[in-house]
Formats: sequence, C-alpha cells, structure tokens
Amino acid sequence: MAKLNAQEKKTFQHQFKVQQADIDELGHVNNVVYLRWVQDLAEAHWKNRAPSAVQKKYFWVVLRHEIDYLHPAFPGDAISGLTWVEDFQGARSNRIVQLYLQHTGQILAEAKTTWCLLEAATMKPKRIDEDVVSVFG
Repeated sequence: MAKLNAQEKKTFQHQFKVQQADIDELGHVNNVVYLRWVQDLAEAHWKNRAPSAVQKKYFWVVLRHEIDYLHPAFPGDAISGLTWVEDFQGARSNRIVQLYLQHTGQILAEAKTTWCLLEAATMKPKRIDEDVVSVFG
C-alpha cells in the first residue's frame, strides 16, 4: 500500500451552501446530503486537478463509504469541504473528506471512501499508476 505522508497530500477545498431542499423533517441537513457533498467534493477534486487526457482514460467508482456525523447543519449555513487521498493499493484508493462550518471551523462530518479506478476503454479495474498518483500526491 502506497501511503502518502502529510507533505505529499494535495488537499482540495470546496464550499457548499445549505439549501432548503437539503433540510429534513428534523430541521437540519439530511444525512444523504452529506453523502452527496462527499461525492461532489471528490468529483470536483478530480476534475480540478487531473489533466483532461487522464480524465478521459479513467473513471472512479465507490466501493465503500464510512461517515461519522458529528454535528448538524442548518438552513443558510455555509459549509466547507476539505478532501485528500490518503493511500493507493492496486486499483483502490482511500479518500478522506471533512465537512465543517465555514464561520466556526466546527467539523460536521468526516468520511472515508474507498474508490476503485476503472479504465474507460474496458470499464475494468486499473492499477493506479504514476499518472493518477501525481494528481493526488
């Protein structure tokens, strides 16, 4: 397993604004919305950092999500998401996401997602090579 050290990790940050449609019957952001933000953040990171030629060669699919919900978010809250890829093993990588309130820095949720790299031409798992590793670390 290739694990990146703190200096090698290329973090990516993105902002979200809680919308009324994100709110559940308890009056706070629904857990499914946090999951959507985790995926949106990963996709934004890939599209922002990977060269278009690399994006055309590969796709990512989720194998597993682990999410810890720590605090609720409410209508109008501004949320920041921070993400980085923690490690690579074969065709898999583990990505960390932290979602927090912009104005206080309070962490709302933390997620670890296992992703699998697919070769676009075959839609089969592809060992993660340097062209992908260099995007993330």
